Amino acid sequence: MSRDNYAIYTDQLAWHSGDRAILSNINLSLTQGKMLGIIGPNGAGKSSLLRCLYRYLTPTSGSIEVFGQAIETFSPKAFAQQVAVVLQDTPHYFDMTAAQLVALGLTPHKRAFSMTSEQDKVRIDDALATVGLSEYANQPYEQLSGGEKQRALIARAIVQQPKLLILDEPTNHLDIRYQIQILELLRSLDMTVVISIHDLNLASALCDELLLLNKGGMVAKGTPKAVLTEQQIAEVFGVCCQISQHPQHGQPQISYFYGYRADNGEQSHD
Repeated sequence: MSRDNYAIYTDQLAWHSGDRAILSNINLSLTQGKMLGIIGPNGAGKSSLLRCLYRYLTPTSGSIEVFGQAIETFSPKAFAQQVAVVLQDTPHYFDMTAAQLVALGLTPHKRAFSMTSEQDKVRIDDALATVGLSEYANQPYEQLSGGEKQRALIARAIVQQPKLLILDEPTNHLDIRYQIQILELLRSLDMTVVISIHDLNLASALCDELLLLNKGGMVAKGTPKAVLTEQQIAEVFGVCCQISQHPQHGQPQISYFYGYRADNGEQSHD
């Protein structure tokens, strides 16, 4: 397959913080239109990898291409037209309604001081409808619930019209209903999606492919069935589990075993 068909292509990507290697030898190829879940324990390098992909961090070595172009060759505006980012913690936007927040997604496509057109307003309304927030358009962003704020940020990204959407743990601190809703929403979008996520069962159910990281390196990449094996989960996460087939979607469903001592992580048989 030509590299032009990949939304993301990395070659020997590495990033060091001082003398400490945070990411090493990340060789990633992601076909356009797929939803990739990045999984791994705390400290595995998930957020660092995402930060390299959206240019917050500059790799120590190796290369990254987005849609066949080296990311360092994009101008800031051109990159924002290709890539949108939703971060883990929802920022504060004082004195701004949900619709005004969503309108910020127009920025990469507008000239300085240009007015919002009727077509822009239609895009904003359509994005709010897509995320189920039409009735909250004029509500202050700060008064939205956690799940509603995340959906508003995703609507802003939709208005940005990217080809690639990157999200760093967007389901963090949300209850299970909103976690499912947001991941199902992301899966329905007509764009490539890369998301870091802790819940392995959610990742299994809703991601096309998974990338398993541990200690800054790649352990496995592929379908949920290929990545989520009992042996790999035990080796990377240090827990015992049983894998079965989910009765609805047929992807791996993980059942964990309990009884781990807090002092050394070993399973207790008391």
